[in-house]
Amino acid sequence: MKINLAIIGAGRIGHVHAEAINKNINANLIYIYDTNNSVANKFASKFNCKIADINSIKNDKNIDAVVICSPTNTHIDLIKNFSIAKKAIFCEKPIDLNIKKVKRCLTIIEKNNTDFMIGFNRRFDPHFLTLKKSIEEGKIGDVEILILTSRDPGLPPVQYLENSGGLFKDMTIHDFDMAAFLLGELPTEIYSTASVLVDQKLKNINDYDTASLILNTKSGKQIIINNSRRASYGYDQRIEVHGSKGMISAENQRPVSIEIATSKGFTKPPLHHFFMTRYIQAYENELDHFIQSLMHNSNIHPNGNDGLNALIIAEAAYSSLKSGKKISIKYT
Repeated sequence: MKINLAIIGAGRIGHVHAEAINKNINANLIYIYDTNNSVANKFASKFNCKIADINSIKNDKNIDAVVICSPTNTHIDLIKNFSIAKKAIFCEKPIDLNIKKVKRCLTIIEKNNTDFMIGFNRRFDPHFLTLKKSIEEGKIGDVEILILTSRDPGLPPVQYLENSGGLFKDMTIHDFDMAAFLLGELPTEIYSTASVLVDQKLKNINDYDTASLILNTKSGKQIIINNSRRASYGYDQRIEVHGSKGMISAENQRPVSIEIATSKGFTKPPLHHFFMTRYIQAYENELDHFIQSLMHNSNIHPNGNDGLNALIIAEAAYSSLKSGKKISIKYT
């Protein structure tokens, strides 16, 4: 039995998921929907699938699941529609930018007993998974400090940023989820700072491009996150975990992992340019987890509550930034 899927949204992330589906021996990509017919046609031709509208996908009993890759402001309506239609749903983060709307959406998902997964792909990166396993095996003792570095090679278009929810909800939200995933507990306090250092135009849309945050868990573990929208040397993705018996780290990855030594010194190839290549294996693993969970009726993660928790932390980060103080994070 193969899982038949439809993708909603033929943009950049839609292409990433289509590649992952076509590589998966247990999945078939049947439909693509996009509001732009020309884009949808090119997508359908590239990935050998059909173009369909939302109602056709919803009413096709042969479609087992949908992968939602459309803009954030469309997510909730799509989730409601497909949940009622008894389709399994994979949705790119975030479900929505408004916490109350997300909570209402999760109620609908629960009511319809919908298989639902939120797209935090970094949980499925093989390097980060190995790091988590090492923590769980006690190789560095009790975790005391977690340091997450996430720096993009450059700013996205302003048109994208205007509707992204801002730095904390668009970018740092991945780090919030990763912190909870690695530590197995949610942070309870947060202090955040942010600046506009890359492009002053961001001030016009009340956004930031550079941030540092300190979070604490109930057990006292410390989380340090640093973000930038400008890394001139490539896509910077690192994790370091300090424990009572040592330290473990996941370093930056390169398309080619070699080092050249000459009389002039040591050199290495550049880092990955951006997430599409750095996390290609993570995206494939993520989609495979979704498909395997549907095939075997097993637990899906990360789920809607994970998405909600990350959004709550992001909202708290903005509250801390506005007040200039450390604040408590309330999850209820």
